[in-house]
Parts: sequence; structure tokens; C-alpha cells
Amino acid sequence: MVAMNFQKILIPVLAVVGMVAAYRFYGWIGAAAAGSGLVMWGLLHFTRMMQVLKRAANRPIGYMESAVMLNAKLKTGMTLLHVIAMTRSLGERLSNKLEQPEVFRWSDHSDSNVTCTFVSGKLAHYELSRPEQAAD
Repeated sequence: MVAMNFQKILIPVLAVVGMVAAYRFYGWIGAAAAGSGLVMWGLLHFTRMMQVLKRAANRPIGYMESAVMLNAKLKTGMTLLHVIAMTRSLGERLSNKLEQPEVFRWSDHSDSNVTCTFVSGKLAHYELSRPEQAAD
């Protein structure tokens, strides 16, 4: 959680420092180039987010092909957007809206599911649960 707050402060500070440095060394042309680079960076992130959400919108909520494969690919610290991109589905929300931590679940056709807990948008914990196998 501390790293997330650090990023919220560090990125805008670096952007301002980059703009000031570009202006100081190259004048208005440098500031315009640095500003264009920042706008392009923002547009690339926005376009990626829209593509991920567009793919997820066409799928059932909380469904994916293989919960076991998702569990194998997950790592703590991943963002919610990255997990949605991997599953190509929005997760089924188990927590209340605007409440931290956020808990989502993805299930597959065999009733196996992965429950993911996100704190400030980053994956903090995940757990795979599989249905009981009948004894032969």
C-alpha cells in the first residue's frame, strides 16, 4: 500500500520535473515535445484499458476457461486490469462497492474458482478452490 501511494506522488513529480528540464534546456520546443510525450503515454494507457474492458464486456461476468491455469499465472502485486486482461472477463464482485479490500472471483466450467483479493488495485492474495472429487 505504501508503494501505491509512492507511485501516485512520484509519477506526477517526475512529469513536472521532465517538463521543467525540457523547457530549461530546449525552450518551448522542448516543453512541447515533453508534453506531447506525456500525452502519448496517457493515451497509450487509456487505449490499453479500453481494449481490455471491451474484450471483457463480451464475456459472462466471473467466467473463464481454466481457473487452475489462472492460479498458476497469478502473482501478488499484479493490477486488477492485468488480471482482467488475463481472464478476458470481469470478476464476480464478492465485496461491497468502494470497500477495501476488493474481492473478486473467477470460475470455470468445472466449478473450480479463484478468489482474488485486491488492496488499492494490486493483488494481495489469491486462492484456488476446486470441487470435491467423488471417490470411486
